Amino acid sequence: MELRDNGALLVGTKRVGERVALRLAAEGVNIAIVYRRSKDEAERLRQSVQPLVERTALMQADLAIEDDVKRIVSEAERQLGGLRFVINLASDYPRAPFDSLNAESWDRAMSTAKSSYLLAVHSARVLMKNSGPPRGHIVMFSDWAAGETPYTDYLPYLTAKASVDFMTRGFAAELAQHGIQVNSIAPGPTMRPPEISEESWQRDVLARAPLKRESSPDDIADLIVTLLKSETITGETIRVDSGRHLAGPGTM
Repeated sequence: MELRDNGALLVGTKRVGERVALRLAAEGVNIAIVYRRSKDEAERLRQSVQPLVERTALMQADLAIEDDVKRIVSEAERQLGGLRFVINLASDYPRAPFDSLNAESWDRAMSTAKSSYLLAVHSARVLMKNSGPPRGHIVMFSDWAAGETPYTDYLPYLTAKASVDFMTRGFAAELAQHGIQVNSIAPGPTMRPPEISEESWQRDVLARAPLKRESSPDDIADLIVTLLKSETITGETIRVDSGRHLAGPGTM
């Protein structure tokens, strides 16, 4: 699959998403950047990728609102001159110790699952119009622990990510007849969050990974490029976690 001059809708462009945007731009992929609140950061990223591509777009949206999702998919197709790839890295990471669990913590976390669902549904209807096969590729983001190895204090979040795992297979089955591929990436600890100290990150997080290092944003970006170039990989959730899932459950 030739990536150059194809359009990609990219949601969640902070941190790892920024690396993904730059990697796609290096391949000549036209990029529509979607932000929820951080307009200035999104605009700076757009300016960084503009010299590398033919077209860019910048749009604000809340993916939990269906009308927003419909709008950005339509706008991305129009402004990029076509849409073939959809990559959704957007996610909160709400900590929820067991004694704090309630309906609010559930609803907050599950908005991630709803957003992934809505974006896949409405983008697929646009991708179906492409020539092919392949007609397009949807990439979602899960978590290394969303399967059989949950860690503590993040039950609603991990449940939402587990639903993304299932949706990956479900959408892949639904959309295969239309020549659309659907895959997910499940990172391990990647790019230390500012609320976690360097000491704790090393001792409590990275030390639990067999490779004793964080997941590489560049590995994730390269994997996305590999998936988008493929024509027969679909329904997979691929861990990029320094082997963290091999060590079993525990803290993050």
